[in-house]
Amino acid sequence: MVNGRRIWLTGASSGIGAHMAQELLEKGARLALTARNLQPLSALSERYPGQVLLVPGDLTDSAQVRDIGMSIAQTWGALDTVILNAGTCEYIDADHFDGGLIERVVRTNLLATGYCIETALPLLRAGSRPHLVGVVSSVTYWALPRAGAYGASKTGLRYLLESLRLDLAHEGLDVTLVSPGFVDTPLTAKNDFPMPMRWSAPKAAQHICQRLEKRPLEIAFPAPFIVLLRLLASLPKRLQVALGKRLARNGEKTKS
Repeated sequence: MVNGRRIWLTGASSGIGAHMAQELLEKGARLALTARNLQPLSALSERYPGQVLLVPGDLTDSAQVRDIGMSIAQTWGALDTVILNAGTCEYIDADHFDGGLIERVVRTNLLATGYCIETALPLLRAGSRPHLVGVVSSVTYWALPRAGAYGASKTGLRYLLESLRLDLAHEGLDVTLVSPGFVDTPLTAKNDFPMPMRWSAPKAAQHICQRLEKRPLEIAFPAPFIVLLRLLASLPKRLQVALGKRLARNGEKTKS
């Protein structure tokens, strides 16, 4: 049951995170909400008095993440669930390759998540039926053009979480990966290409929250899109390259 559980949710100010926050609060959870934009978090705190702990900050700053952990520890003493949802995306322009872009995306999607895990684990170990949840991506199943920075960061995060699952199993600390397909969010609104089988953010949030209570190894959606990507990933590599080249924009200017 979600009611009364102490949950830390990152990336809670918009998109899937904002709708997950509302879903979980409606079910009676207590949420520690983190994002850089405080205003949407404050609105939730006013709407659900007594259920929200505001812990805003920049998760790429390890010192700020430690301060967030201290605030949670001082207020609640422990955490029962941690949902690491914060992330970003920028697209590579191979004609003008920018290593700094890789650094920015990896810092937010992988390194910052590492800081959060470091802070979260002691709090989870003190909690009830602890559960660590990390949002990766369906792009980790099959490489897509221009998505090298995002895909590399999320693939690294997938490996980190799957490895941690093995290391933490003896403690009874469950790890769930969330692998969304295309979802309507402020981040994907910047995309300048078709997004097949796209879901709304409220639908994605509801889907995730409904399944989290069963603590699956992975929540991947939409199912037909995931099946397609896994099928493509099983093809011979040269055929994968041939198909991927058809998706690439040879010589076109890209937007990030």
